[in-house]
Amino acid sequence: MTGQAHRVWVTVAVMVATVMQTIDMTIANVALPHMQGALSASLDQISWVLTSYIVAAAICTPLIGFCTARFGRKRVFSIAIVGFTVASALCGAAQSLTEIVAARLLQGVFGAALVPLSQAVMLDTWPRERHTSAMAWWGVGVIVGPILGPTLGGFLTEYHSWRWVFYINAPVGILAWIGVAVFLPETPIDRERRFDLFGFGLLAIAIGALQLFLDRGQTLDWFASPEIVFEALLAAVCFYMFIVHMLTHREPFLEPALFRDRNFVAGSVFALVVGVVLLAAVTLLPSYLQSLLGYPVRDVGVLLASRGVGTMIAMLTVGRVGDRLHPLKLMFPGALLMCASFYWMTLFSLDTTPAMIVGSGFVQGVGLGFVFVPLTTVTFSTLAPQLRNEGTALFTLMRNVGSSVGVSLVTSVLARNTQANHAAFAQYASPLNEATRLPGFPAEWSLNSTASVAALEHEITRQAQLLGYLQDFRLMLWLCVVTMPLLLVFLKYRRGPAPALVD
Repeated sequence: MTGQAHRVWVTVAVMVATVMQTIDMTIANVALPHMQGALSASLDQISWVLTSYIVAAAICTPLIGFCTARFGRKRVFSIAIVGFTVASALCGAAQSLTEIVAARLLQGVFGAALVPLSQAVMLDTWPRERHTSAMAWWGVGVIVGPILGPTLGGFLTEYHSWRWVFYINAPVGILAWIGVAVFLPETPIDRERRFDLFGFGLLAIAIGALQLFLDRGQTLDWFASPEIVFEALLAAVCFYMFIVHMLTHREPFLEPALFRDRNFVAGSVFALVVGVVLLAAVTLLPSYLQSLLGYPVRDVGVLLASRGVGTMIAMLTVGRVGDRLHPLKLMFPGALLMCASFYWMTLFSLDTTPAMIVGSGFVQGVGLGFVFVPLTTVTFSTLAPQLRNEGTALFTLMRNVGSSVGVSLVTSVLARNTQANHAAFAQYASPLNEATRLPGFPAEWSLNSTASVAALEHEITRQAQLLGYLQDFRLMLWLCVVTMPLLLVFLKYRRGPAPALVD
């Protein structure tokens, strides 16, 4: 087999594993109501199906660098695929809430390795001059997977059962394991490397506390809850102790050289922002389309698919031309397209047409594709190859934390703004308001009968929710605008060989 053909088969194998994991980040969301009924769980209890996976994956992601160095990349990758596939089958077969939460924890533990290791494999398999093309194919799986997850999940739930949301991973996992076992070479093993248990413990506690803080904050009214206050303090203290420990320990859990690479640090920060934007819109739009516009779940999935299509087209385009262009020539227009899409979304109303939903989603997808692939390439352009396994794990962790922050931020802001908007609108629904007595005031909203008052209250609630969504879209717009100057850090990007690690 030629070197080119071998690279292609390695790419196919790791991409199958990547898509399997990234789709699973969001595929279960639309099936939660069905799981809730089947497992006799409350709304708060069934949310642990999502929370357990997110927390387990976040805690285990930083472990990937050490495990790969100590046991070999191929071995770790193979175990992760098998474990993830088995855990998926256990999720589908679960008969109680306890069983499915335990299985989701296992899914998170094994799934944490799939995305960072696939990225490291792609960077090491393809020559440096083809890294942009390689990251374009990798990015298709990473970005499109979470976007298409709700569409696939809605289809499986609608026409089969919520259990097939998990069972579908079985054949995909078997194919991925065969590909990795046959085509992926093993990496050198460092049997002398020691495990910094104290450093990992601090980081794991900090990440776990942060994820719980973000996931449960809105439900428990944030800092009005002692649990949320405790989680916030625990995360802050452990992060501080971890940084001090990393800078003073002889063999820290994370290599400090990672944070001396300017491109890697800037790229990781920007990945946090990409993570916020990536899932924020996916979180807001389904509820907007279903609760306000009355679309069924199946149609919502179809409308949101345009975002994934735009991302895929953009990434494949970048893969063909990106190796010949400076990253900023792609990232800056991509960021502008993302800003334009969120501005378009601020113009939504209760009469928004499907064309507007599809069009804004497509533009946003194209912008995301133009930003993510060059960002990934330039982030690792100057990082020593010896640090790639740890670097890809940290890069993935930053993006996932950004996604958690984004989901928590937009849901919290939506709830608070909707409540404030309702109070502001309701004050005008009073007999003292002269407008309610004018001849042109709609009779169905008259304040003279209980039925008309109820109709007026319903309309006030709808308008308050609509404005809340528009305020969230505007928040995402400003987030994109204020982070654009960060792109200037990459002005001095060079295509020369990555430096070797100097002790």
